[in-house]
Amino acid sequence: METKRLKWMRMAAALVCGGMAFAAQAWVVGQVAPLSGGSAVQGRAYAQGMRLYFEQVNKAGGVQGQPMELVTLDDASHPDETVSKTRQLLEESKPLVLAGYFGNRNLSALLDSKLLDRHQIALVGYQSTDTQVLAAPRIFSTRASLPEEMGKIASHLAAVGVTRLALVHDERPDAKALTELVQKATEAAGAKLVTSVMLVQGKGANDKVVEQVQAVKPAPQVLLVVASSPVTAAFVETYRLAGGTAQVYANSEADIEQLAKRLPVEYLSGLSIAQVVPSPYKVSGRLSKEFRDAVAAAGSSLQVPVSHVMMEGYVNARVLVEALRRSPQPTRDKLVTALKSLDSLDLGGYWIGFASGSQTGSRFVDLSIVNASGRVTQ
Repeated sequence: METKRLKWMRMAAALVCGGMAFAAQAWVVGQVAPLSGGSAVQGRAYAQGMRLYFEQVNKAGGVQGQPMELVTLDDASHPDETVSKTRQLLEESKPLVLAGYFGNRNLSALLDSKLLDRHQIALVGYQSTDTQVLAAPRIFSTRASLPEEMGKIASHLAAVGVTRLALVHDERPDAKALTELVQKATEAAGAKLVTSVMLVQGKGANDKVVEQVQAVKPAPQVLLVVASSPVTAAFVETYRLAGGTAQVYANSEADIEQLAKRLPVEYLSGLSIAQVVPSPYKVSGRLSKEFRDAVAAAGSSLQVPVSHVMMEGYVNARVLVEALRRSPQPTRDKLVTALKSLDSLDLGGYWIGFASGSQTGSRFVDLSIVNASGRVTQ
């Protein structure tokens, strides 16, 4: 027969084991992104960037004694998969927060599903130019918004006397809102948007768009392209083959590393892209140095090449960890409160702030350009 003392010893051991299990429980960050298909490199790079920082944090003891864990599921860029995989993630992995989503239609579908509201969970960090996402209360951006990207480009061009701009964008339901947004940003910089053309899907679609752009007189000096990397690459190729000579400036949705692989140097030369994080290729401040150190420490374990998107994922992870550190006994709602309290957070020359009520935490925009030899400079 078991003695009373032996019972107490068993209970104590169970409590200790239970406490150890709780201490080892991770803070789960959930990501649904394109890990296969045309945008897979970007989705995997963003995830890799987040893991770089989470691994650093875990080696130092985690956050509040618990490790960070990133759980990723593949939506292959399909909006219905974004919703179904997010539902699966929420039910099976119980993430504290979501992060690193991609695509206009994907984010729009997620918002329409009401999953964020139903589960009272935030999405921190995404790549989308869908105008409705900018005001979504549970979605936080750790990068500059599209209006700031367009404003930066327009200001740069106006400073050198270029003021006639044309907007070319991908097929989207909010085309009118996008045009108004870009028009407002460019006019504030002293430039003028002379036309706006949508790249619809279908055979010969790019040829028709090029004809529309070239029919504008006097011709626009610069084309502003707001579209994904594959769409941007296809348009630029068609435009250059048709003899188009205007400069092309794209927003950060077009990954310059991917464009450099898809297009020959003669089509890329002079192409500029707005970048929302510092260059991942050189040390220009504390943030870029720490990123480079993390890359060096990862060594051959990196699954994708270093890129601006990887740097963006790294930045996003740092913001998430800082919010967690400021939230005692974190819950999904407490994490939202902690995010909203972030004000003038210096990540090393890259500043984040949501305290003013904005859902966009950064205003950093730089311009990168492909030179005549095909090298990306910034």
